[in-house]
Amino acid sequence: MSELGRRDTLKILASASAAAAVGCRAADSPASGADTPSHPSSPASTGSTDVTTTTTPDTASVNPILGGERLGFLWRTVDPFLFCAHHLDRYPAGNAEFGPTVSLAGRNMGSDFEVRDGFRMYHGMVVPGFPRHPHRGFETVTVVREGLLDHSDSMGAAARFGGGDVQWITAGRGIQHSEMFPLLSSVNENPLELFQIWLNLPRADKMVDPYFTMLWNETIARAVTRDEAGRATEVAVIAGRLGDTSAPPPPPSSWASARDNDVAIWTVKLEPGAHFTLPAANAGTRRNIYLHQGAGLRAAGRELPAGHQFELRADMAVDMVNGPEASEFLLLQGKPIGEPVAQHGPFVMNTRQELQQAYMDFQRTQFGGWPWRADDPVHGATPERFARHADGREERPVRG
Repeated sequence: MSELGRRDTLKILASASAAAAVGCRAADSPASGADTPSHPSSPASTGSTDVTTTTTPDTASVNPILGGERLGFLWRTVDPFLFCAHHLDRYPAGNAEFGPTVSLAGRNMGSDFEVRDGFRMYHGMVVPGFPRHPHRGFETVTVVREGLLDHSDSMGAAARFGGGDVQWITAGRGIQHSEMFPLLSSVNENPLELFQIWLNLPRADKMVDPYFTMLWNETIARAVTRDEAGRATEVAVIAGRLGDTSAPPPPPSSWASARDNDVAIWTVKLEPGAHFTLPAANAGTRRNIYLHQGAGLRAAGRELPAGHQFELRADMAVDMVNGPEASEFLLLQGKPIGEPVAQHGPFVMNTRQELQQAYMDFQRTQFGGWPWRADDPVHGATPERFARHADGREERPVRG
């Protein structure tokens, strides 16, 4: 495949920066209100950000709830995480090209982050999603709760996943990939909900070979506890461990691969009225919860309104009592990497010089090129989930 021209290269970089630069903003500024878009009107205008090491909250405090703020589309995170985006789109029925059947007039096509008619096209022109774009120096953990996502990358790998599946990519020294949301049903709506979490890599691992793995919904362990009244709390352990329940292995070079780094990614569901104790983690770990569903959850005797995120003292157990509705939150925790962060768009390094080198390397090598006929591949009309790796190995979830 011939190397792309400079104009096409810059177009891909600009598209990637438009999405990723917002995460750069979110890393050092509070999330906006739930009814206000978290994206600036021109995301690509955001410049590079150098973030020094964040300090651990005062562990002398007796209050385990250290602070909270309203959730937007992008959720503020702390080291070792870079940001988390919550995508929630109510796509209509699909057409023959797997795009929306409704009119797209009036949208800022190519950079459509405004919720209109219940959904966004993002960078997709026909199919919603994010056509090919590069990454270097960090990891993406994509939890698709509803709907389907089609992945294609510069290594030649492809996947279709959803319904609780998780894809974990170590970008390392560089990868291009696309993430498209095909609307397969031509009769019914095609709702999509996912979390995309950016997890940083330490300096020693920023230039490892790219790697991706699938954590199929059927293989993700769930710990279910019941209080004295029999009301259940279910914890899906995507990373880390909860008691005797352990997550599937993360990629080998991930910060989460070392147990001492205390990385945990959990989704937690509480039945109405359920009592649950969030166990203590290690001293020095940073812990945030993102309460995106429910009403009236109390933690350590404090009312936690839905649609907010809260940083908790990780070295203290926190007693929780749910309100009259089912509640759900995402938990992100980990030992900070504690290194300077230099981020611009799709690249996350330690210095500005390394960022400049990343851009030059991408223009020169395209991080391996693009073996697909289109920038936004879709993997057919069959809703079956699968993964095809760069070495040709294929896998599919094993149904219980």
